[in-house]
Amino acid sequence: MPAVPAPFLAGAAPEIHGEAAGEGPAIVLCHGLTASRRYVVHGSRVLERAGRTVVTYDARGHGESDPAPPGGGYGYSELADDLERVVAETAGEAGFVLGGHSMGAHTALTYALRHPERVSGLVLVGPVYPGEGEAESSSDFWDGLADALEEGGVDGFVDYIDRNQEIEEARREAVLRFTRERMLLHRHPEAVAAALREVPRSRPFGSLAELEALEMPALVIASHDDADPGHPREIAEAYARRLPAARLTGEERGSSPLAWQGGRLSREIAAFCAELPGAQE
Repeated sequence: MPAVPAPFLAGAAPEIHGEAAGEGPAIVLCHGLTASRRYVVHGSRVLERAGRTVVTYDARGHGESDPAPPGGGYGYSELADDLERVVAETAGEAGFVLGGHSMGAHTALTYALRHPERVSGLVLVGPVYPGEGEAESSSDFWDGLADALEEGGVDGFVDYIDRNQEIEEARREAVLRFTRERMLLHRHPEAVAAALREVPRSRPFGSLAELEALEMPALVIASHDDADPGHPREIAEAYARRLPAARLTGEERGSSPLAWQGGRLSREIAAFCAELPGAQE
């Protein structure tokens, strides 16, 4: 396993920055809205040690990646177009495991619905799109976050989270510190603000019934609503019911969400990968 992940650039408009580490079959991981490539498995190297090449990248407008080009935006179709370029740059022609958290889960699903033959396994962490009606019912919250970021920078963004998001008091300090650290990594905060307005209104697919066409093994990771109300457990459960070969897992009630625990999350994903057809060959 390389001591330092190897950086890569995918495409030219926009340039997508990412990195690959490890040796073996690829697993491509997509982060959530306002996050960056550091915040899927949170620095864990478990998957590399398990014999995987781990590919992570910053979505357009996030982290080090360029904003959407003139005339472009941040809908799931465009996010999946960028993912296609990342796959072409890093995964070759072989099948690969594809996963993501929140926005990243929906980006992964958009790609998988386009190219089911390429995806050998699917990992969906904290999906939020209900599969019908409005893309999300909380667009006002995201618009407020975008306004706060544009008007008050990172401080305004963190303050808005503190005032408007339900956070358990025991976790409040850690969540706000984590949020600040994450937001300071973005080179183009104005692009993150644009994504905050567009992504929650975008639809990765038309209805949950479409998921029934995805026959590859899938791991769906849910959190309990008291710890992570932004990623409703009932939506993750609905995805697991619709996907033909899905398994649902998550943390014990009272624990921090599994999505926040990089090492444990990575071990769950590694165990899932080890069970895939051909994994022991």
